[in-house]
Amino acid sequence: MTQSPTTSATDAELLKRLALGEERALGELYDRHGATAYSLARAIVREAADAEEVVAEAFAQVWRTAASFDSGRGSVVAWVTTIVRTRALDLIRAQRRRARVLDDAVLTADDEAIAGAPAGGDTPDRDVERAEARELVRRSLADLPAPQRRVLELAYFGGMSQSEIAEFLTEPLGTVKTRMRAGLEKLRTALRPIMGSEALP
Repeated sequence: MTQSPTTSATDAELLKRLALGEERALGELYDRHGATAYSLARAIVREAADAEEVVAEAFAQVWRTAASFDSGRGSVVAWVTTIVRTRALDLIRAQRRRARVLDDAVLTADDEAIAGAPAGGDTPDRDVERAEARELVRRSLADLPAPQRRVLELAYFGGMSQSEIAEFLTEPLGTVKTRMRAGLEKLRTALRPIMGSEALP
């Protein structure tokens, strides 16, 4: 079998081909540096599934921004690993924000639920009720269609604006707004038992 003439291409040459829209170049770059990227992501985020997500998003960013690579600022592998590290840290921050938002939502719901209860401290059932409320919030998010859940996570846990989400997902802004409205409405309905009619803005 004749060897592909692109097999010995340098990293910089692969990026030039990427910038021209050649998908095969992305595969070659991944074959060359994917294992390193995964090892770095796994070291930061710990979970295998999270590491795979980080690597996928990092190489998607490489694909989108190949034309912006500046060889004068470092090697291609250094650029790729920087993107992977940034994506991994973004994921960790998003997970932490998600945990805080869910806990705050549950605590608020719990406080509202007991506002009219007689004084006298916590009851033995309070921790159970809080755990059930937390599980309802998480389950409600998980039950959303993936496109709706994704835009809400990016907005509430990723801190992105609707325009930023549209750019990140390469989707029309109107599509993002529609998904967000639909997702929020479904969450309002699902969380009404613990948070009343004002569950979400």
